[in-house]
Amino acid sequence: MAKYHLETPFTEDTMRSLHIEDVVTITGHVFGMRDKNMIHCFDKGNELPVRLDGFPVLHTAPSLKRVNDRWEKICIGTTTSTRMDRFSPPLMETYGVRAFIGKSGLYQNSLEVMKRFGACYFAIVGGAAALETTQIEEVEEVYWPELHPEAIYKFRVRDLGPLIVAMDAHGNSLYDLVRAQVESKLPDVYRRFASDSSPGIE
Repeated sequence: MAKYHLETPFTEDTMRSLHIEDVVTITGHVFGMRDKNMIHCFDKGNELPVRLDGFPVLHTAPSLKRVNDRWEKICIGTTTSTRMDRFSPPLMETYGVRAFIGKSGLYQNSLEVMKRFGACYFAIVGGAAALETTQIEEVEEVYWPELHPEAIYKFRVRDLGPLIVAMDAHGNSLYDLVRAQVESKLPDVYRRFASDSSPGIE
């Protein structure tokens, strides 16, 4: 495990230098996206209004308030990534996204595209929205504001994290590793339950 402080935008070489279980913090810009704006783009045929080359996408639907022409943060937490898995390959292939930040990971197809293009998935600590909000310094831009709270948000962040590299550009997945470790212990767990169990009551 290594620790890195990364600044956006990311290069392919930077992403390929990371490995699962590494810990990173991020300073720079992160784009917040969620289901609705991805559906608006990929299912309804609307070109994204901003380029994402080299930047990470944070899976979020933030709580913000609009004050005149500015958007001020209230609470910015992170949502589950798996239901947005089908949008991850085209975000990498078409729009140059280099990383995703969220909870629960993505599926095998997205992992294969990460390996091909040089991208990673960073797992954030669940339930840490209060801390995450303090690490987001400003909401600089909101694209497709009519979709709020599922518009596209350009956040300026400082020391966002700690984040765990859970899927890397080498085809490795921390989720697969943990799953394999759990499954390897199951036979012994079943044997222990069988030997400790009391006779059933008829």
